[in-house]
Amino acid sequence: MDVAMNTPTVITFVVYLLAMLAIGVAAYRLTSNLSDYVLGGRSLGSGVAALSAGASDMSGWLLLGLPGAVYAAGMNQIWIAIGLTIGAYLNWQFVARRLRVYTEVASDAITVPDYLENRFEDHSKLLRVISAAVILLFFAFYTSSGMVAGAKLFEASFGLSYTAALWIGGLVIISYTFLGGFLAVSWTDFIQGILMFLALIIVPLVAIQALGGWEATVTQVGNMDVSYNDAFSGMTLFGIVSLMAWGLGYFGQPHIIVRFMAIRSHNDVPAARLIGITWMVLGLFGAIFTGYAGFAYFADSPLEDSEKVFILLSTTLANPWIAGVLLAAILAAIMSTIDSQLLVSSSALAEDIYKPFIRPRASQNELVWVGRLAVAGIAIIALLIAGNPDSGVLDLVSYAWGGFGAAFGPVIILSLFWRRMTRNGALAGVVVGALTVVIWKQLSGGIFDMYEILPGFILCTVAIVVVSRLGQPTEGMMATFEKAATQWRG
Repeated sequence: MDVAMNTPTVITFVVYLLAMLAIGVAAYRLTSNLSDYVLGGRSLGSGVAALSAGASDMSGWLLLGLPGAVYAAGMNQIWIAIGLTIGAYLNWQFVARRLRVYTEVASDAITVPDYLENRFEDHSKLLRVISAAVILLFFAFYTSSGMVAGAKLFEASFGLSYTAALWIGGLVIISYTFLGGFLAVSWTDFIQGILMFLALIIVPLVAIQALGGWEATVTQVGNMDVSYNDAFSGMTLFGIVSLMAWGLGYFGQPHIIVRFMAIRSHNDVPAARLIGITWMVLGLFGAIFTGYAGFAYFADSPLEDSEKVFILLSTTLANPWIAGVLLAAILAAIMSTIDSQLLVSSSALAEDIYKPFIRPRASQNELVWVGRLAVAGIAIIALLIAGNPDSGVLDLVSYAWGGFGAAFGPVIILSLFWRRMTRNGALAGVVVGALTVVIWKQLSGGIFDMYEILPGFILCTVAIVVVSRLGQPTEGMMATFEKAATQWRG
């Protein structure tokens, strides 16, 4: 598009960015202590909790990565979406309510490492430190995936160089997360979740209509490559299980489960679950059909970068004002995840490392500022990792997603359901899960082509059970478990 055509798009885009910054400034005035900054004072209602969890979960992967995967390979990529939907539902159904109760009972824990230390009465603080280190490691890659997605958006939409696009997008996200913390992140995520939902409904519908309707779209795709219409094309049971294993990741994602900790009451969980899963299913369908329709629409000029299919459909099919809103929705998806990841990472540094080891008597105001500075520092590291313009959003996301799912998933689940679990069991699980993902990722061929989250999840679970069986939980741990159980059963 030429510059004149771009002007309305740019105006819409800038208005959106200014609105997000305004929310950050407003939330800044309501943030007085570290609990406010990293957990919002446990005040989220059902709708905000559900959409902020969904928006922070899906990120640019939903609007760039998944449509790009379907565009490049066809309908056999839907197994990822099926696995994710099952995993998300089970997470809301079995983890959300219990975790909301247990984190409050366990000395009002406000981060995942904080919860694990309190749950297992770990006075050595080893569990807290190792958990925080795992969070910082994998979020460096996860956050960089969002930075790559943002750079691709600015690059494709406004003709910026990859490097300039990367740093402009990064600075905007850093600004409002730095200022407003959890409330800014949750409120912006709520708005961004609505924007993402509308964009994922509008773009595939307009694309399919432009192709002459659903039947014409299916026919054209089939004429180009009949295998694109077959969900089982090129798939083995091994391959399907590997793709569906993405769903296991939900149980260990700190930026998602922190929403469970922040919801107003465990009684708000059922409504939040309904809103969240409905949003997710419709959004995943929209992403799949965007990639599918894009394959037919760009038949005469195939895309070099499949992950730009949503961007190019938006700018090609919509008028410039609507295109601005649709592009803002992509940025919304990217920002909603990065801000959450930055916040969890900064809380890991402020609450889990700085406060217990460097300045035990630090004031709340000091801790908030440590958190803010950590946001900036971690974001810069992520920007440097994302500096390669050939980076793939899906590849970076899959590595971090697998790392968190394997390191924390079984630990969180068993900590809520198994009273016999011990501190050493939790520690073994986190270490074994994380190391399995890191090592497995370096290997290839045969069984090592399986997505690393599955072996990591299994070995983490085995490590927890075996090591916990070698010891005994303390009486205090058992009493706290019973106290939490009484509340969530009620």
